Amino acid sequence: MRHSLPIAPQFYVTAPQPCPYLEGRMERKLFTALQGEFATKLNDALSKQGFRRSQNVLYRPSCADCSACFSARIRVADFAPTRSQRRVLKKNAELQRNAMSPWATEDQYNLFRRYLEHRHADGGMADMDIFEFAAMIEETPIKSRVIEYTTPSDDGTRDLAAVCLTDVFDDGVSMVYSFFEPELTKNSLGTYLILDHIDIARSAGLPYVYLGYWVPGSPKMAYKAGFKALEIYRNGDWEPLEDPDSFDADTHPLSVDPIAEQVAKITLPDILPTQKG
Repeated sequence: MRHSLPIAPQFYVTAPQPCPYLEGRMERKLFTALQGEFATKLNDALSKQGFRRSQNVLYRPSCADCSACFSARIRVADFAPTRSQRRVLKKNAELQRNAMSPWATEDQYNLFRRYLEHRHADGGMADMDIFEFAAMIEETPIKSRVIEYTTPSDDGTRDLAAVCLTDVFDDGVSMVYSFFEPELTKNSLGTYLILDHIDIARSAGLPYVYLGYWVPGSPKMAYKAGFKALEIYRNGDWEPLEDPDSFDADTHPLSVDPIAEQVAKITLPDILPTQKG
């Protein structure tokens, strides 16, 4: 089904499929293409309204009777690490960051495969080959970076320990996808990557780090609520996440507006051209 605003772009809805976060639920996404000379402006505008990028597509959950997914971001200026997060920073002090253009490598793919085999063997990416991996990394119409983290090895060289595909917005950085060495589980590298991106954003004078979706009731998403100064996109506005336990994942047939109403409420940048037809 296609839904259009008075101006480009056009929005579509995916067919329902099993939810990767909450067992027994069906997910559906509202999405639009991200391409052309206005891609950056569109990405900046829609990311502020809960959308996420996957290659050249922007999407947002739009499930028929569930509204449990909330886009989450950290306010950099107000963030202070907890005691356990300071320990994570200390534990990973030897890691070295290297930001580069979005170009896939064989070392990255090998690390990606080890990560999936140990942590997400049954996930949707489990069968991704090297060409699909390269497309995930390289097919970006906006300003993106691959940030590699290396650790010293016994022979004096450095081994790849973690990778994050990161988008740069006009108001922050977005952690599109990250993966790390499963043998370094005790280093809490997932937490470290977020902490380091807070430092990246702070150094660049950007106010937010976008983390993707926080889903109450989903154990795999619960870690995001452990970061202070977290806010979520809810009912058309960003609000502080004061009490994560006050949210539930109950379903209700009236919890989501019709698709046409959702599209009508989307604010697009003025620079986009008027749609002709």
